[in-house]
Amino acid sequence: MRKLRGIPVSPGIVKGQAFVFHSEEVFSFPFSSIPDDRVPVEIARFEDALTLTRAEILGIRKKIYAQIGRDHSDIFNAHLLILEDRTLIEDVIAIIKEKKTNAENAFATVIQRYFKAFSQIDDEYLKERVSDIRDVGKRLLRNLSGVPKIEIGDIREKVIMIAHDFSPSETATMSKEKVLGFITEIGGPTSHTAILSRSMEIPAVVGLEGIRDAVKTGDTIILDGTHGYVIVDPDENTIEEYTREELRMTQIITELEKFRHLPAETLDGRRIVLAANIEFHDELPSVISHGAEGIGLYRTEYFYLNRSDLPSEEEQYQVYKGVAEKMSPNPVIIRTLDLGGDKFLSSLDLPREMNPFLGWRAIRFCLTRVDIFKVQLRAILRASAHGKLKIMYPMIANVQEVRKANEILLECSQELQREGLSFDPDIEVGVMIEIPSAALTSDILAQEADFFSLGTNDLIQYSLAVDRVNEKLAYLYEPTHPGILKLIKQVVENAHRLKRWVGSCGEMSGDPAIAVLLVGMEIDEISTSPLMLPKVKKVIRSIRFKDAQAIAERVMGFQTGGEVMDYLTLKLKEIAEDLIE
Repeated sequence: MRKLRGIPVSPGIVKGQAFVFHSEEVFSFPFSSIPDDRVPVEIARFEDALTLTRAEILGIRKKIYAQIGRDHSDIFNAHLLILEDRTLIEDVIAIIKEKKTNAENAFATVIQRYFKAFSQIDDEYLKERVSDIRDVGKRLLRNLSGVPKIEIGDIREKVIMIAHDFSPSETATMSKEKVLGFITEIGGPTSHTAILSRSMEIPAVVGLEGIRDAVKTGDTIILDGTHGYVIVDPDENTIEEYTREELRMTQIITELEKFRHLPAETLDGRRIVLAANIEFHDELPSVISHGAEGIGLYRTEYFYLNRSDLPSEEEQYQVYKGVAEKMSPNPVIIRTLDLGGDKFLSSLDLPREMNPFLGWRAIRFCLTRVDIFKVQLRAILRASAHGKLKIMYPMIANVQEVRKANEILLECSQELQREGLSFDPDIEVGVMIEIPSAALTSDILAQEADFFSLGTNDLIQYSLAVDRVNEKLAYLYEPTHPGILKLIKQVVENAHRLKRWVGSCGEMSGDPAIAVLLVGMEIDEISTSPLMLPKVKKVIRSIRFKDAQAIAERVMGFQTGGEVMDYLTLKLKEIAEDLIE
């Protein structure tokens, strides 16, 4: 038995047979001389392969659109653009004509040039496009050469898929009925495959280097997508342990179903708004089914990624309108564009920075590129006529930024009014508190904003000077660090003094033990992943507000984040022991 650990990206526990997927790299075809009269035939074969490959990708895109929505199906627009690239097509035809070679060799020669060129570009977004080129190239070469296709969608047995990586189209063809889970050697929580796995609710672990060498097809493995563990050839004791854990999780989920339509209210009557964080509008069925009372964080930057152009006002309006209508009468907080940091849009030609997380990003970018900012603000305002939308500015460092953003928002309102377009004139505008300076001057910011939302992921990162994705520094990334708790306490007190409400939308919000603390610190709204909502709701409904206040007051006197977390875990065990993982 071997126990390996990777990066958990989609929760759940499954046991099954491994299927090690080797995606053939058919990019090397030998030169084959052809006579002059064969040249038109090879060009026709190449053009037929283009047509067939395009039809296959359109079919995949249509299937994904029907199953999980437009945001995911749009991933394949980049694949179609590659097939329509006139330079690529003309280069292939030129090689066939000039070198008198077969179409396979000509296309393989050209596509290898693309791999090399994109891999050397100092732009993370463009480097990631190599996977798109590889996916399309592999599919087209198979169609040209007649190499049998090994499609994930053709798998008939229930298996746990293992691969170096899965291309977007490979992941998209996974059947939830056949693919119990998947494991990759590379990747991270924001990769295409990770996003799709969460949307499809398939357990997944990524970043487990060497897994294909450690496992062979047919091996029995246990995949723990909640904690990132993969157990190869588990012994009977381990199987029994995980079987019990899987049963426990199933029972918890069944038990939590009882809370779906109940309010998030403490035993002594304090109401907490329980909302969900989303990235794509097609996550709404999950939001609704898990009992959210609204959207506490709609991350709109993903709407701008994986495309070569900027979304128009009308395109954004239709999406925001759809979310507003589906969630009505519950509120939806739309965070304005948060590009920069680890999220780049290549078409904007953003400069490379030494410290991108401290650089030209989020509200700083929007206040400079007012043209882009206004398109989004107009779209949000127009959509506000169809539901209860709220606007939230990210990465605010000082009050001048809020004032400037509000001036631009006012300009947009006046333009829409002159154009005779409807919008909510009383739309609430809030500030995301994720920079220490914002927390420390929250008394000033509260005079300009209708609400605050604690973006604790970055607040912790910036306050503790810890890169939250650096594994070597993981021990320093403490949501319960006394310094973080004091900042949160100060923000809540300053906001409530001016009758502003405060929410928390960072990852710590989904931890049931920390939820006890947030309730005691008088947070008004908790927003987290839809999957975590039932657990947080159960905690809220299992404690008295005055007891949560006492817990919060007690931990404020602790000296380390570890002491705080140990105490909160102890209290959670008393309140809802079954939620302790």
